Amino acid sequence: MKALKNNRPVIVGMFILLGLLILVMTVFTLGNQKKTFVRTFTLYAVFDNVGGLLKGGNVWLSGVKIGTIKKISFYGDSKVIVTMNIEQDAESYIHKNAKAKIGSDGLIGNKIVIIYGGDKSVPQVVKGDVLKVENGISTDDMLATLQENNKNILQITHDFKSISKKIDNGEGALATLLNDPAIANQLRASTRNLQATLINLKAVSEGSKVVLANLEGFSKKLVLPGNSVHDIASDTIIYKSLKATLAELNDASKSVTKFTENLKIASEKFGQKDNAVGVLLNDSETAATMKTTLKNLASGSKKLDEDLEALQHNFLLRRFFKKKAKNKL
Repeated sequence: MKALKNNRPVIVGMFILLGLLILVMTVFTLGNQKKTFVRTFTLYAVFDNVGGLLKGGNVWLSGVKIGTIKKISFYGDSKVIVTMNIEQDAESYIHKNAKAKIGSDGLIGNKIVIIYGGDKSVPQVVKGDVLKVENGISTDDMLATLQENNKNILQITHDFKSISKKIDNGEGALATLLNDPAIANQLRASTRNLQATLINLKAVSEGSKVVLANLEGFSKKLVLPGNSVHDIASDTIIYKSLKATLAELNDASKSVTKFTENLKIASEKFGQKDNAVGVLLNDSETAATMKTTLKNLASGSKKLDEDLEALQHNFLLRRFFKKKAKNKL
């Protein structure tokens, strides 16, 4: 009994030591899970709405936890700034053009911050950088959208119910179409006519195949020796003659073109007043002068004829004109 009393302090000490060991192991285990003893640096992200994100939540990069949420506080008018402790080892994988968004750890898990994107050509982040954010759709927004969709589906169902009721009662064109036997007969007749048309089209298609086969045979005959087309194509003398004829036609065409151009130039000059023909054609004053001159010439010619007639009857020259007339005879 006395020995047991002497061993009691030893037993108590052993239990205390065991408790301390368990406490230390628990601290290290929790520290490893929370990564309390890992070197970190701070990044920030400013959101319009964090959607229930809590302090101590996880930060993920490519599906791997790289940090925790250190602090959540208001920023500016109505925004929220999130302070994140990021592991130093992940710094080289996060670039300055990377983005952050609010996500969920599973379908209905805790809210987390997801870092994604970034280009290797852009420098990596440093302590104190603020990441760009993507404001995703919150759960409330999704529920509101689902509720709105449910209302729309309910309205569509009600409309279908109303339409089916009207059809059953024989109301509307669709009900008439479904219930009127005359229309059904017309549809059957139209179907038969369509089938007949398809048969005719098939016959036309077969005829087209025959025509194409005949054309193919005709084209093959054209290249056989003894055919006029083949002879023209293969006879070098005829080919040279045709070539020479085409060359002459080409030269003639060029000559006609040149002649036409000259006529065009001449006609353009006729419309100007820097040449005699243009003046005669376009100057009204010159035309009037020419007209007067011609009238004067006509009048002078008439008077000259009268004077010559008078001279023939003059007694001094009468003998001369009679002698001249006899010589002509």
